[in-house]
Amino acid sequence: MIISISVPSKPEASDTEVGSSVVTPGELITDDPTWMRGHGTYFLNDKTYSSVAGTVLKVNKLLSVVPFKGRYSPETGDHLVGRIIDVGQKRWKVDIGGEHDAVLMLGSVNLPGGILRRKSESDELQMRNFLKEGDLLNAEVQSLFSDGSASLHTRSLKYGKLRNGVFVAVPSKLIVRAKNHSHDLPGNVSIILGVNGYCWIYKTPLSSAADHSASTAKTNAELSSAASGYYQPGQGSVSITRLEQESSWDIYSDKNDALSASIKDTISRYKNCLLSLSQCNIGINEVRLVRAYEISLGYGDTNLLFREEVRQSIGEDVIAQEKMRGAG
Repeated sequence: MIISISVPSKPEASDTEVGSSVVTPGELITDDPTWMRGHGTYFLNDKTYSSVAGTVLKVNKLLSVVPFKGRYSPETGDHLVGRIIDVGQKRWKVDIGGEHDAVLMLGSVNLPGGILRRKSESDELQMRNFLKEGDLLNAEVQSLFSDGSASLHTRSLKYGKLRNGVFVAVPSKLIVRAKNHSHDLPGNVSIILGVNGYCWIYKTPLSSAADHSASTAKTNAELSSAASGYYQPGQGSVSITRLEQESSWDIYSDKNDALSASIKDTISRYKNCLLSLSQCNIGINEVRLVRAYEISLGYGDTNLLFREEVRQSIGEDVIAQEKMRGAG
């Protein structure tokens, strides 16, 4: 009687496999030399080892390790918050919390008044009137250089200089990537959840409310004209474009608007809720932040939210609510 014993073969990696295993620094990942080495790995004696603690990422024949914690690695299209650290020749250097500082070119910003033209020498002389050292801005990653550093742009009206708020830094790995990273929150407060972990909590600008009112007026005008059988183009719309209205010198102003005590209290509450989620290592998105804010209202005084045990309790309550909703 012949008995054959077959050795089980290793399962082949799919084209894209995320988080297939957890590795620690110095741990052997594979002894197959055909794999290409990516970030978080090193090659020694025809074997590939992990240089960081994280999860293995396999894309085709590229092998890399995504660290649990580490500096932000920019990707094209990322919406982020940064701080100007230097003004150079036709460019600003921006701290985005990554391994390299980002670059914002003079040609990648909006001119006051929304004028579309090539930047001149006079514009270069006024660069510090636009943005200077210490200014915060939100921008989008336009492209990446060969060394991994990012080139930014602020050519959209949703990007630009930041005012009327407070800056909060959390680990970039906790920010849940989404299509939109700017949110209007309850309490007349808005937030920008930068993919790089830099967040900005500020008073909701009046333009957002004005846009909502204009949209409602236009819809009502279309409905009324449809009922009468006559509609005139432009009916119910505003008389000046948003580009002309917002791309003036006001977008580069250093002066903050007067904030009421209630707005300041709400901003402080959201800041502590954000830090609560970060302290408990909870992925941060709009829904979880609003839940944490609603839980924090039960503590009354905002000063209580600075206590570490209170932040821990808020984070645990958010997790408990998600488990009850079946999202845990």
